[in-house]
Amino acid sequence: MPKVKGYKVKDTMLVSFEELSQDSRLWVYQANRSFTPNEKEFVATELSSFCNQWLAHSNPLKASFKIEHDLFIILAVDESMSGASGCSIDGSVRMLKELQSKIRIDFFDRTNIAFLLSGSIQLYKLTDLKKVFTEGILTEDSLSFNNAVSSKRDFEKAWLISAAKSWLSKYLPKKELV
Repeated sequence: MPKVKGYKVKDTMLVSFEELSQDSRLWVYQANRSFTPNEKEFVATELSSFCNQWLAHSNPLKASFKIEHDLFIILAVDESMSGASGCSIDGSVRMLKELQSKIRIDFFDRTNIAFLLSGSIQLYKLTDLKKVFTEGILTEDSLSFNNAVSSKRDFEKAWLISAAKSWLSKYLPKKELV
């Protein structure tokens, strides 16, 4: 049995993302730039190791992750067995901060907003959104990522959403009434 911080863990708890229940708790972390292939492999290795030993009050968490578009880390916990505690969530944040330090990337910069345009990801600064919407570079139909989703179900149904149906709608040019 592997040892984790003084506790014996019966089974590793990393499972495939598909195996997690729809109610699984989820966090999305967006990087400030795309991962290189080597960084993506390193990140996957580090996340696998973390999920295999992630505990909440000495109980292993049934966890998984995904790396999407070489830009997003999706970390999830199926809380049907054991719920993620404040301390365990803090542990995941610490791990991500260590990871970002190792590969010189930022997972906590909320000023970059990602859009899926013509099959590729484009990042725009929050301060530039009004301008890019006004100039028509982005429209109400532009697809953005709702990184505030908090369950696997919401991730699968509402992570990718049009600007008009998201909090970004406040940056859309106002339509004139006729």
